Amino acid sequence: MTSLDYAVLIGYFVLMAAIGFVCMRRVHGQEDFFLGGRGFGKLLQTFAAFGAGTGSGDPVNTGRTTFTSGMSGMWSVMYWLFVTPFYWITAIWYRRMRHTTLGDWFTERYESRRLGAAYALFGIFFLVTYGSMMFSAVGKVAAPLVSSGVAQAAEDAIGIEYKLVPVIGVIVFIYGAAGGLRAAYFTDLIQGLCILLLSILLIPFGLWALVERFGDPNTMGLVDGFRIMHEQVPAEFFSVVGTSNSSEFPLHFIAAVVLINLITVVVQPHFIITGGGSAENEHSARVGLVVGNFLKRFCTIGWVLTALIALALFANNPELVEDPDKTWGIASRELLGDGFRGLMLACLLAALMSSIDVYMIVGSALVVRNIYVPFVNPEASEDQCLRIARITGAVVVGGSVLLSLAMMNVFQQLKLTWIVLVPIAAPFWIGMWWRRATTTAAWFTAGLCLLTFFILPWFAPLVAPDLRTNQDLTQLTPFIETTSSRLAAPTDVAQREAAIELWDQRYGQAERNAQIPPRPQPLAVGDTLTETKQGGGYSIYWTGPVVPVNEQGEAMSEVTPTVVSESTDEESGVVTIEKRYAEDVRLMGTGQFRIDYLLFKVLQVDLTRFSKSTLQTLDLLPKIVIPFLVMIVVSWVTRPNSQAALDRYYAKMKTPVLGDAEQDAAELERSYQHPDRFDGKQLFPGTQLEIQTPTRLDVIGFVVSLATCFAVIGLAILIAGIGA
Repeated sequence: MTSLDYAVLIGYFVLMAAIGFVCMRRVHGQEDFFLGGRGFGKLLQTFAAFGAGTGSGDPVNTGRTTFTSGMSGMWSVMYWLFVTPFYWITAIWYRRMRHTTLGDWFTERYESRRLGAAYALFGIFFLVTYGSMMFSAVGKVAAPLVSSGVAQAAEDAIGIEYKLVPVIGVIVFIYGAAGGLRAAYFTDLIQGLCILLLSILLIPFGLWALVERFGDPNTMGLVDGFRIMHEQVPAEFFSVVGTSNSSEFPLHFIAAVVLINLITVVVQPHFIITGGGSAENEHSARVGLVVGNFLKRFCTIGWVLTALIALALFANNPELVEDPDKTWGIASRELLGDGFRGLMLACLLAALMSSIDVYMIVGSALVVRNIYVPFVNPEASEDQCLRIARITGAVVVGGSVLLSLAMMNVFQQLKLTWIVLVPIAAPFWIGMWWRRATTTAAWFTAGLCLLTFFILPWFAPLVAPDLRTNQDLTQLTPFIETTSSRLAAPTDVAQREAAIELWDQRYGQAERNAQIPPRPQPLAVGDTLTETKQGGGYSIYWTGPVVPVNEQGEAMSEVTPTVVSESTDEESGVVTIEKRYAEDVRLMGTGQFRIDYLLFKVLQVDLTRFSKSTLQTLDLLPKIVIPFLVMIVVSWVTRPNSQAALDRYYAKMKTPVLGDAEQDAAELERSYQHPDRFDGKQLFPGTQLEIQTPTRLDVIGFVVSLATCFAVIGLAILIAGIGA
């Protein structure tokens, strides 16, 4: 990067901080700081939802998975697509709650301040984890932008992680702590425009680079770049949905991820604000949440196309062979000129900052509203609450930075966010719709899930070390070696060249021994490419690998699996060899214990025959089903909540929000006096189910949103076919 690039970055930082200080003059209390006075219209709500939902990890994750898996890699981010239509319904919930935090909702619905505090702890951990993923993504992109090779990239990455990331955290804290949600929303508007620019900026530069490298710039245009991309990249990389064997995201895994995210997204802490709670009315809440999130879905297609262009251009780049997370950064470094690289990094920082600022404010609200005031200082003044809010905001941002530096693995951090809120999701869904849901059941469900999915997997092997060597619990899927042949595409040749370069760097001067792999052989376009892929050997009950050990528990690397079968597919010619460890080999599991997999053992399901993606799908199923079953069963056998509190809560949730605060308060009071005034709208009258009959607007909005989902997929398929 040049001085012009850094000037762009500094200018961007100064602008964001200035907005925070301007907005500070309008902060007079908690309502202003946490919710901006609940006065935001469709435009700001749209870009708030877009900004908070679009993080710096999204283009990085999409770039990595598309570079390695093709277009099906878009599902690393696009798994939210079919969740989006449900936002048309949930936005109403958040506005009608009339709360500052979801912790307030748990306190009211279950008549328990302690349950509100428990939610606050879950929420803060989620915010820190999600924020850390975004900081990690910035490090992955920034390192290649300021470096020029593998060795220098490794050195610069350390500098970026420990210099740039904390600086970003300070800037976010300054304008967020100064101006509260109003500052966050106004900066989100600017940052949202930056994200839109980020999503398309590299595409024309990349297509023209393809023409310059592989075509004739004098006679060809950008459209020819699409054709050249298809010539360079294998055809299977343009499939939107992959198979179990070829992709990280086959259809069944996508379905499971969509389902678990639909269940948990409603309890993401920031959703009560960006999901509609800060809107001036219900319609602004709906339009902002749905349109803002669909903007992200369309941006994802731009990120996928950028990654495919990068694959066609930079398949021979050793840095990408080492770490595909750097796809976006390397493409930016190689394709953009002076000033534009700084603009790209500023746009990526916008994606980070537009999320972190909201997370910081929401985390502050959770601490103040659900921990500090109820349990520490019930008589706290507005100034005291704002002071605590700003302090805890620094803790949320600082925690995200520290966790980022500790993990620095974008995709693993993303997967952790999928399950963090599982323990508290079922009490929300059941409590929203069923009067019989009880406080005891909510506590029991959250506690059991926390114990089963988080505590026991880590703690059980410490208490009972023999679990790791229990032969019933050290099962593996077979080791599968597949050998196939096809004609080499240009990207295959380029990646082979990069592999040879890396081999020469690592082993060229080393003394030959059994630990050094053979040097890859050169390859030409059209050659018969024989690929032997090693797969399988996945641990069933452990998050880490299962390894052979001796009697002392020491790993034995010389023990290898033996061939148990070999077959050839007559149509494709693919040779498949299956290997297993001999029965007398002592095995030991590593990592955490997947205790929920014992359910499949009880059901006598043979998990050893499944692929990795299928095992990942099965890993999500208990986390989806068990919490709801437990919540329902325990609610039936425990004491229900008080009738008065339930009547008051459900009456409020049925009362439409009016734009005028005084009129809204009067309408609420009328509902409290006559809690049965909306009973005629119940879908199941005379039951404990509090589900209202959908209105015409409910149905139309949901159907249009669902149609838009298929339009997004259709657009992806259409773009994949350009130049084919």
